[in-house]
Amino acid sequence: MPPIATCHGLPPTEQLLVSGGDARIALDPANGLNLYGCPPFPESEVAAFGSSTASAISETGFAAASRLRSRLLKEVDVLPRELIYAREMNRIRRELLTLCGVSDLAGLEVAIAASGTDAHLFAAHLAEDEGQPSFIVMIDAAETGSRVPMALCGAGSEGRPVREVLTVPVRLADGSPRPAAEVDGDVDALVSVAVAKGRRVLLILVDISKTGFIAPSPACVLKLQRRFPDSVDVLVDACQFRVAPPTLRAYLEQGFMVTITGSKFVTGPTFSGALLIPETAARKIRARPFSRALSEIANPADWPLDWFPDGTQANFGLLLRWEAALEDLRAFYAVPDEAVMRFILSFSDVVQARLASDPFFEALATPRPDRRPLIGAASWDSLQTIFPFLLFHTEPHRAKVPLSREQTALVNRLLQLDLAVDTPASVDVASFGSLASLRCQLGQPVNCGVIEGVPVSALRLCLSARLIVEATAQNGLNASKIIERALAVLDKTARIAASLG
Repeated sequence: MPPIATCHGLPPTEQLLVSGGDARIALDPANGLNLYGCPPFPESEVAAFGSSTASAISETGFAAASRLRSRLLKEVDVLPRELIYAREMNRIRRELLTLCGVSDLAGLEVAIAASGTDAHLFAAHLAEDEGQPSFIVMIDAAETGSRVPMALCGAGSEGRPVREVLTVPVRLADGSPRPAAEVDGDVDALVSVAVAKGRRVLLILVDISKTGFIAPSPACVLKLQRRFPDSVDVLVDACQFRVAPPTLRAYLEQGFMVTITGSKFVTGPTFSGALLIPETAARKIRARPFSRALSEIANPADWPLDWFPDGTQANFGLLLRWEAALEDLRAFYAVPDEAVMRFILSFSDVVQARLASDPFFEALATPRPDRRPLIGAASWDSLQTIFPFLLFHTEPHRAKVPLSREQTALVNRLLQLDLAVDTPASVDVASFGSLASLRCQLGQPVNCGVIEGVPVSALRLCLSARLIVEATAQNGLNASKIIERALAVLDKTARIAASLG
C-alpha cells in the first residue's frame, strides 16, 4: 500500500496509520479492521492478549501520533515533504537506539522497514556478496511466519527464486519440542555443507518465535560464526521484541544484525519494523556493492545517512506508526526491571495453573528462554510471556478430543465478537453470562502438529509491554485486574470450545 499523497495538508491520523504498508494493514470495508483484526484507533474495551500477532493502537500511542501529525501540518505546505520526512525518520532512529540503551555502540546503524518481513528481506540483500545470492538457514515458517521464507527467497526472472532457504523444524509431529541438540545439529550440518560448496550463508537465530522458542541456540550460532567468520552472516529475528536491552546489546556486540518491530510485544501499530546493523556487520556490508534489487526498494530516508542516493519518498504512515510505538516503549522502559519480573512471574503462575486444571486446555510445551553463553538469565526476557495452548472438547466415551485447526480458528474469531449481539447458531451462549459480551483478542492460531490423527493449532495468551505497564502502575495495584481479565478470556475460550463438542 503506497503512502497517501495529498496536495495540501495531511489525512487524519487514523488514515495515515494504515498507509505506507501492504495489503495486510488495509481495512476491511465490512468491519473496519485490518487482516489482524485491529482498527486504526484505540479499542480499550477489548481484552487484548494477542500481542504475539498484533494489537490495536494504545490511547497514548494514538495521542503521540496525532501530536506529530499536528506538528507536521505546520510544515508540509512550506517545506519539501521529503526533507521533513528524512529529518523526522532520523530522529526516530536516534530515539529508538537511545530507548534501547545501545546508542553508545560505535557505528551502530538502523534501517527502518514497513514490517519485520521487509527487515528480513533487507538483511538478505545485505548478505549477498558480489551478486551471489546467500544460502539462508532458519527454523520452520510455522514459528516465524509463512511470508518470511517467501520474502527471503526473492524472485528473479520468470518468478524463479533467487535465494535458497532451508528450514529446520523445532517441533515433532505431535507438536512437542524437538531436543535443542537435534535442532542445532541440523543447523550445523546445513551451514557446513553450504560453506563447503563455497556459498555465503545468512544464518537466522529466532528470539522469540511465535510460541516462544529461541532457536537455533546462541551457543550453536556463536560456534558457527567463529568457525566460518568470512562465510556466515548472522541475523537475529527478534521481531517479537521480547528482548531486554542487555540481550539486545549482547547480540549487537557479537556483530549480529537484529530485526525488531514496534507492533508485537511493544503493541505499537501494525507495520513498524527495523533492522539494526552493528559496526562490524556494517563494515563488511559497505565493502560489498549493494544489490540492484535493494537499491530499487530502499527508501534513502529510512536508511543510515549516505547509504543510498537521493530518491526519498515521504511515508508519513510509517513515521506515525513508529512514533506511537516509541511512546509505548518509553512507558515500558520506565518500569523498574524488578517490578516487571515480579508481575510476569505472578501472571505466569496463575495462567499455567488455569491451563493445567481445565480439561478444555493443554499448554503447548515450549522451552524456557535460554541465551547462554551469550548472556545469563538476568532480566525479564528470561521469563515466559507467550502462553500457547491447545483446545479440546469432550465426546461420549472419550475424555478429551482435540479441536481441529478449523475449529480453533473459529474459536479465535468468536472470541473477538460480542456474542450477546452476534450470536452464531452453532453456539449456545445461554450459559456464558457476562462472558458473552466480553470481546477478546488472542494470538492467532499457530499450526503445531497432529494429535490422534487431528491436525491441531495453538492459540496464544500473551503478555505485552502495555499490559505490564498497566499492571505495575500505582505500585502494582492493577496487577490483579490484569490477571482476572486474562482468566476471563480463558473462561470464554473454554465455553466456546465446549459448545463445539
